[in-house]
Amino acid sequence: MNKLLIVDDEKSIRNVLRDILEVEGYAIEEAVDGEDGLQKIKSGNFDLVLCDVKMPKMDGVELLEKALA
Repeated sequence: MNKLLIVDDEKSIRNVLRDILEVEGYAIEEAVDGEDGLQKIKSGNFDLVLCDVKMPKMDGVELLEKALA
């Protein structure tokens, strides 16, 4: 089963994406902001990260740059 991380500061967006992707058979984890997302990326092994661009603390572009560093 593919493991996906959803990083978004809006709970409603995370919930909709989770509902859709779980029905399709994906294992889903969520992060509430960029800092939480970076911590989860470093501690987990994800096949895909879906990331919002505008978030508090750390935006999505910065998160992905740090994740790749």
